[in-house]
Amino acid sequence: MIETDTDSDTTAAERARDTAPRRSDATRATILAAARERFAADGYERATIRAIARDARIDPSMVMRYYGNKEGLFAAAIDIDLRLPVPDTVPREDVGRVFVEHFLDVWERNEVLTALLRVGVTNGAGAERMQGIFKQQLMPVALRVCPDPEQAPARAALVSSQMLGMALTRYVLRFPPAVDLHRDEIAAWLAPTVQRYLTAAHPGRSD
Repeated sequence: MIETDTDSDTTAAERARDTAPRRSDATRATILAAARERFAADGYERATIRAIARDARIDPSMVMRYYGNKEGLFAAAIDIDLRLPVPDTVPREDVGRVFVEHFLDVWERNEVLTALLRVGVTNGAGAERMQGIFKQQLMPVALRVCPDPEQAPARAALVSSQMLGMALTRYVLRFPPAVDLHRDEIAAWLAPTVQRYLTAAHPGRSD
């Protein structure tokens, strides 16, 4: 079969369409990796589009093309799915332990959360993003397991205080005693507290 010029043009166009998304995805990934490192090192205020573009070895206009401005880039760089365990598949009495172990896994393998926490304690945009992540992902879990849905926001906040407090002292501030704790020790200390926050009766009520 003889390939016509039209067939050749069509094939070339299809290859170009297939290649373009892959290039776009690779460029975005490169930008986000550079942005995460820069935000972690410099914080939100000091990090610049120009510096991030230089780290990614691309033109600053490409960063603007994909993310618009620094705020848009920051939101994309720290967008993360905590992949929380589904309560329906976890025995109710094990929720605290499973959650603590899961959070330790997330913090230890994902540098984005550490960078986000570091920025969040000093920057309003970082704090707002952190609040959004935990509200959107932790609240539904609290709603499923707590005895009173109206208490879910407070219970989710209490769980966050435990997990973020440990993350701050262990991974950001790196207090030696917190860093030296073995994972099993952390789980043994925190799991009962997280379990109580999520599933116990309200401490101020007899019911």
